[in-house]
Amino acid sequence: MSITTLSLASHGPVIPVIVIHRLEDAVPMAEALFAGGVRVLEVTLRTPVALQAMAAIARALPQAIVGAGTLRSVADVAAAKDAGCQFGVSPGYTDAIGNACLEIGLPLLPGVSTASEVMQANAAGYSFLKLFPAVAVGGINLLKALAGPFPDVLFCPTGGITLETAPQFLSLPTVKVCGGSWLTPQDAVDAGDWARITRLAAEASAIKR
Repeated sequence: MSITTLSLASHGPVIPVIVIHRLEDAVPMAEALFAGGVRVLEVTLRTPVALQAMAAIARALPQAIVGAGTLRSVADVAAAKDAGCQFGVSPGYTDAIGNACLEIGLPLLPGVSTASEVMQANAAGYSFLKLFPAVAVGGINLLKALAGPFPDVLFCPTGGITLETAPQFLSLPTVKVCGGSWLTPQDAVDAGDWARITRLAAEASAIKR
């Protein structure tokens, strides 16, 4: 089944941004998130075990939608697809990454932080974009400002968002979903406290848009 990045927003208001340091944590963490109602899982390419973790989750939890975050090169794109990922997310945008994703059929959610970057991604055919790092570059005020010249561009703000601030972002007409790292706190993962992660996932899933 082919998906679009915009369709990811239909599965819930928050996409968890996941960093996995130990391969053995990957599947239990994914199962805990899924039990809390979170179906879309973005696993970042920030650790040596990330690709193995993506593949393990995709195998063990086929009903989840696994994506690769932190795509920074054409090689990352190919590796993510090979690991079984159904979409990719990049911190910024380059035509090389965009073209590589198009060539192999990996839907891309490209990152932007300025109006010029929005225009560059638009020119390549992307109109659903990740604002990153959202809070650091202006957050809600920047999104409101960008809505003027870009009323047809939709966003997934990621970076610095919390359970408390997510509803404020989601109330903006151009915001369809948020990215959040608070669903998988490292201390809970280290302790194997999967029940806590399920609670955090359920809280995030219940956020009203």
